[in-house]
Amino acid sequence: MRIRLNRLPALCTATACAVGCLCAQSSAQGQEAPTGLDGLVRDAVDRQPLAGARVSVVNSNTYVITDGDGSFRLRLADGEDMIRVERLGYAPTELVISEMMRIGLSMTDGLVIDLEESALELEGLVITGALSERDRDQAIRPTSVITQLELQRQLTGTVASTLKSQPGIAVSTMGPAASQPVIRGLSGDRLLVLEDGIRITDVSNTGADHANAINPMSARRIEVVRGPGAIIFGSNAIGGVINVIRDEIPNFVPENVTGTVTLQGQSVTSGAGGAASMFLPLAERVPLRLEASYRTSGDLKTPLGKLENTGVDSWSFAAGTSWVGDRGYVGFSGLGHVNNYGIPGGFVGGHEAGVGIESERLAFKAVTERRELGGPFTTLNANASFSYFDQLEMETPTILGTRFQRESAGSDVIARFGSIGPISSGALGGRASWESFGFGGGLYTPDSERLNLGVFTYQEIDLDPVRLEAGIRYDWTQTTPEREDRNSDIGHVRSRTFSSLSGSFGLLYNLEPGFVMGASVSQAFRTPDVNELFSEGPHLAAYSFEVGNPDLDKEIGRGLDIFMRFHDENNRVHAELSGFANWINGYVYGEDTGKLSRTRLPIYQFFGDDANFKGFEAEIDWVVAGAFKTAVSGAYVRGEIRETMEPLPLIPPFRGQIALAYELADWFVRLESTFAARQDRIGEFETATDGYERFDLVSGVSRTIAGRLSVLTISLENLTDEVYRNHLSRVKEFMPEAGRGVTVNYRVAF
Repeated sequence: MRIRLNRLPALCTATACAVGCLCAQSSAQGQEAPTGLDGLVRDAVDRQPLAGARVSVVNSNTYVITDGDGSFRLRLADGEDMIRVERLGYAPTELVISEMMRIGLSMTDGLVIDLEESALELEGLVITGALSERDRDQAIRPTSVITQLELQRQLTGTVASTLKSQPGIAVSTMGPAASQPVIRGLSGDRLLVLEDGIRITDVSNTGADHANAINPMSARRIEVVRGPGAIIFGSNAIGGVINVIRDEIPNFVPENVTGTVTLQGQSVTSGAGGAASMFLPLAERVPLRLEASYRTSGDLKTPLGKLENTGVDSWSFAAGTSWVGDRGYVGFSGLGHVNNYGIPGGFVGGHEAGVGIESERLAFKAVTERRELGGPFTTLNANASFSYFDQLEMETPTILGTRFQRESAGSDVIARFGSIGPISSGALGGRASWESFGFGGGLYTPDSERLNLGVFTYQEIDLDPVRLEAGIRYDWTQTTPEREDRNSDIGHVRSRTFSSLSGSFGLLYNLEPGFVMGASVSQAFRTPDVNELFSEGPHLAAYSFEVGNPDLDKEIGRGLDIFMRFHDENNRVHAELSGFANWINGYVYGEDTGKLSRTRLPIYQFFGDDANFKGFEAEIDWVVAGAFKTAVSGAYVRGEIRETMEPLPLIPPFRGQIALAYELADWFVRLESTFAARQDRIGEFETATDGYERFDLVSGVSRTIAGRLSVLTISLENLTDEVYRNHLSRVKEFMPEAGRGVTVNYRVAF
């Protein structure tokens, strides 16, 4: 399959570029250049300056990192702004900077901000699925925020395994490189994985052996919205949204050069890796961001021996720049990612020596924003993207088993507006996308194309102490195989068209300071993917012979979420409890038929049945005394076929975590116990998995060295070398999870 750009993606790109040119042209008019705010960040007790603090403008990507003497200079536009100051080990603080305040500060040495130590990690602001940044406690849907500190502690080689400690998130694996997130029992393309709010293109959602093409080492933070209702991002978000925030395209010009360097070593895979990023001003209105990463590792070590053929070798490079005006910007970026890894074998259904996977991804993005439009609209955002992904699954270094190729082009446009009648804020938007799927090797799946068009509107109404959110979206999708085949062994292979309305309504009630209750109802829409419709042949690395179903209908998911959150006035206790139910009509899943193909691969047939998912998530963080802290979390989901009440396959068991920690501003130590119940509610031909408990010990220290904040974290994992098995692992029947090991992460910000 050749890289090609047909008329629709070309139109998407041209539209976004035209909007960008208009934004850039108009942004050069009518406003004065941003002014500078000078300040100092200190420890509230000893008044010592704090290097490495992040000072940012709320509802903007503009930020600076404090120097070794705690000083900073932040660019602000005219008018009133809210700034937020954050640093590891300290409670974040926010303050409003008015015009009068700036005049007063200009006559002094600048703004002085004192931060107080906090043993409770506060998750800060959420932007995913919302019209503007807001506190996580004010999010209408259950949301997790993995901050820079948590990334430092939990960082692994994949996004999924980095998120595994979050409530409601499990991990499906086929070795350390091939891991997929599972939210509330749902995975694959029922989850939207975003990069800076834009969909990524790979094939990770089409097979358990496919790795996600994002390196978490380059992430600044990760946000997870659990459950359906992400109207802004489109169809298929039945299970939730994962947004990896990297700030790839800058939208402001820094005062000086900043960046980070991250290094990692891991004994359980004999692995090492590193990532570096740099953000610098090229010209008065032109910033540049550069980023590179590399990771290599060997076979995974378990208490019963090595899991052969599970090594990894990957690298990535990205560059982004923009032209920044006073009322908007237009930016561009390019990214290359190569990931080579192994899938184990040597058992029934697996290749004798395992499978080698070679993948590459190229991605290009253009983003623009125009502010202060006049009239009802306040902001216009548009983006265009093009990606190419190619994956080879090799039986030997010279024999191709399976090939997957995917190209995509898409464009999103969102216009935000302010107060109109009872509506406090809202948005109108649309998306157009085109995708091309190519298959090779032993697969007989026809090359196919998919076209998607969608429009939405979303509103927020503030009726203090109540806030309402409502949205509606219409999507149309057409999936067309390269050729029609009425006589195919799997049925009548032909073009399929799907369309549906999606919607959501949410309510949040602030009962009293620190106590919030809320609920949301939603309907989400998902089209069967190309593999589910047309697959016919061996998927070598997934240990399966997949049989598609061209008569599958669309999935319609109706969801209900109810939650309550609490934190005391001193932020010493934070608790959240949520319950959910998801009723999915036409739920598509691959079921093991119990038969083997001629090549002794298990035959999986795709079916569509009505299914129910119900469960809960709970978490509490409590500062017991001084720097002593405890945290407890747990999650459970029950998935079953509605008519027969039979269990669905690959549903995670109840899982929880208990942690005891001693945390000061500059060092911490944390003992964690992760446990899971036995899973014996299993699908046909699925095997049960025993419960387990494992222990981890994590310690870290932060120091200002040569005026730069350095953070070192050491994790001792599976302290007792426990033999345990992940129910969602495709290799659990012949090898357990990782044994005892040490992971070291080091990060310096400059």
